[in-house]
Amino acid sequence: MTTVEVETGARLHFGFQNLSLAHERLYGGIGVGLTTPKIRVSAEPADGVHCDDAAIEPYLRDVVEVLGVDGVDLTVHDRFERHVGLGSGTQLALAVLVGTARAHDRTVDPRSLAPELGRGGRSGVGVGIFESGGFVVDVGHPTERFTTAPPGAGSWTVPEPINTWTLPDSWRFVVLTPEAEQGQSGEAEDESIRSIVERADAGIADDIATLLTRRLLPAVVEGNLAAFGAAVARLGRLNGAWFADEQGGVYRPPAGALIDYLDSGRSIVGAGQSSWGPTVYGVTDQTRSEQAVERAADALDEAGVAGRVRLVAPSDSGATVRD
Repeated sequence: MTTVEVETGARLHFGFQNLSLAHERLYGGIGVGLTTPKIRVSAEPADGVHCDDAAIEPYLRDVVEVLGVDGVDLTVHDRFERHVGLGSGTQLALAVLVGTARAHDRTVDPRSLAPELGRGGRSGVGVGIFESGGFVVDVGHPTERFTTAPPGAGSWTVPEPINTWTLPDSWRFVVLTPEAEQGQSGEAEDESIRSIVERADAGIADDIATLLTRRLLPAVVEGNLAAFGAAVARLGRLNGAWFADEQGGVYRPPAGALIDYLDSGRSIVGAGQSSWGPTVYGVTDQTRSEQAVERAADALDEAGVAGRVRLVAPSDSGATVRD
């Protein structure tokens, strides 16, 4: 019997390039893969669906149906929080997909099958990070095909990356996940995005295009930490202007208070909210990492919320598969 282990990391989603129907391309995700926290699962072929984690069973059932196999016995060794802005849904779905396929002695392309699992419909960042890790900017979708409602299943593909870049080894992200209401997902998220797209200010996308080409990408290519931190923080604020009516402000509470506190310290060169939150991040490096972690813990104390602080390196590779 073949046992296959798949391991993949979390991601930060900094925002989109465009949410306005006035421009030719819609969405266009920007984000980065993280070395930790991780998802690690092992799969064996089986008759029927078996898993030691009930929350993961829906992923297994979808994968078994898509692959047309008899079943899978899945063990979850490590996983991180769901719906907190770290991208667990896509990483879990693709890890289960690849593990189940390999356990049945099949090779699959996770990008091509992700739409059948409901993944990669708006942002291609999660799929890109599963494939190769690093800093990812994707091409988005033609707006004429994605009006206020997405096209039907099977009629779209995951947006391809414009490029992926490996960030410098010394860069770090301090990642705060407060104990707060989970971010949006599923039908509620779809409804919110439709509402945002219907009224999105096209001028914000113009500002983001300038920010991306003149500040963010040059900072990535040149390895300029301060410029990178300032640019992703600005990207988050611009995206927050689109999302404000749906999340209770430019940042979803309590993210705003945490970000303001992170930004006010010298150890962090830029801070923002990942996806719908509640996870927030601060950009730092190895030389300032200890002070950045202390700053993050103090931010939670100042905001009066409990939570978890992680110091994380950017990933330089995608998922690993072992059998």
